[in-house]
Amino acid sequence: MSEESKVDCGRRRLIIATAVVGGAGAVTAVVPFVSSMLPSERAKAAGAPVEVDVSNLAPGQMITVEWRGKPVWIFNRNQEMLDTLAKLEQSVADPKSDGKQQPDYCKNPTRSIKPNLLVAVGICTHLGCSPTSKFKQGAEEGMPADWLGGFICPCHGSTFDFAGRVFRNKPAPSNLEVPPHTYLSATRILIGEDRKGV
Repeated sequence: MSEESKVDCGRRRLIIATAVVGGAGAVTAVVPFVSSMLPSERAKAAGAPVEVDVSNLAPGQMITVEWRGKPVWIFNRNQEMLDTLAKLEQSVADPKSDGKQQPDYCKNPTRSIKPNLLVAVGICTHLGCSPTSKFKQGAEEGMPADWLGGFICPCHGSTFDFAGRVFRNKPAPSNLEVPPHTYLSATRILIGEDRKGV
């Protein structure tokens, strides 16, 4: 091998090594830049939409997710639960959901887009406690004999039906809030965004 080809081979190695180091440096610089464009945990908590898969949510089950630092219930009501809603028209304070606790597309008897799936903020509208579920119908400890099921606030006793409507003469002034939401598919809900969905 001639002296000249040894020099050329050395230059090639130097050029390749420089290109590799330069490429690695470029990737190192780009990754934090691209990552900074993604919403942070703080931004998500501040109001970024939350996507939820409800494909495994059986009738009668409820899950809780967090949106804007609040608990949001996604409740798959069974037919028996839905049947109680019409029976309570005279018992709840705002039976037609005339208050502004829900988007217009949820201003209906079930306060939901799909009749079986209630999406509601799980915070009492009285002083901000979190109600608990009392799904069982009939007399339970501390519940009236004609209780059809729903939610009760442990702080001051406000009661809500399976649509999150508050009963008359309770401390809570209004129904539970229904956040803006849309269906991305039959089994995926986007909480925190209003747009035409399924």
